[in-house]
Amino acid sequence: MKTSWRSASFVATAAALLALTTACGQDKGDQSANGQNVDNAANAADAPQADGAYGSDGYGSSGDSSASPAAKGKSAGQLAAWDSKKLGKVLTDSAGMTLYRFDKDTAEPPKSNCDAACLKTWPAVPASGAKAVTGVDPSLLGQVTAADGTKQLTVAGWPMYRYAMDTSPGDAKGQGVGGTWYAAAPDGKKASPAAAAEPADLAGLSTRKDPKLGEIVVDKNGMTVYRFLKDSAWPIKSNCVGACAQKWPAVAPVAKNDTKDIPLKGYMTFTRPDGSKQQTLNCWPVYTFSGDKKPGDTNGQGVGGTWYAAAPDGKPVGAAK
Repeated sequence: MKTSWRSASFVATAAALLALTTACGQDKGDQSANGQNVDNAANAADAPQADGAYGSDGYGSSGDSSASPAAKGKSAGQLAAWDSKKLGKVLTDSAGMTLYRFDKDTAEPPKSNCDAACLKTWPAVPASGAKAVTGVDPSLLGQVTAADGTKQLTVAGWPMYRYAMDTSPGDAKGQGVGGTWYAAAPDGKKASPAAAAEPADLAGLSTRKDPKLGEIVVDKNGMTVYRFLKDSAWPIKSNCVGACAQKWPAVAPVAKNDTKDIPLKGYMTFTRPDGSKQQTLNCWPVYTFSGDKKPGDTNGQGVGGTWYAAAPDGKPVGAAK
């Protein structure tokens, strides 16, 4: 019996779909046997809520910060640089309050991506009245329009912020918050002791040997990358949205040539419910944790029995099988 071209086309399409399905997400997580997610109704209520250390707003705030000197939109005045034993040279305002930069901003062109809610915890430093002194190159100073419409100070193109939880001159409590906030150096770069390894030298996604967990995936800043057991790999779907997504930021797309020791099987991106793109490992959505404050932290490991550090093949390290 002859096979029609329609039948042949159907068989080829089905085979291709089956191949892609079997290539994605070999561990089952919270899925049924056919790969469909069992708990598609999962939402922010299912996810662990922010604890007191990092605040319920997802930006690193806890409690009322309105009285903090850093929370007020005062002019930076005369900028200064002070030597921190831990951070190296740090940029401060005239009151000695640490100034910060946000990894999700851009310097070329200058752009602030700290929205109105974010600005409550990370007030923008006004551009007006800012003056450079010894140790600060005046040619690096500029301005950009913040989310609230004010003119925000930039240094080498990077928008500058204060941290609402810093209450005294010399405080740097915002250092490393969420793996995206860092004290600024006088040249606009991240403050860093000369001898310290610069996280920016890492590939977009790579691996490191954790003394307790073994080989796990880290991002370009050395921050641990996690898996959420309530997600699904086929169809690819993230069930971490809303408040959950603030506490567990989705890993943005990383080019294949910007990875190191990461298997490329099932290495793809997908569109999240909010329209943004997210990276996957072996088709599983991956995240970082706002509770990790510095490279090497694994504070998200085992949270809620659903969050685990990701292995290079996308499997959740330490999760019950």
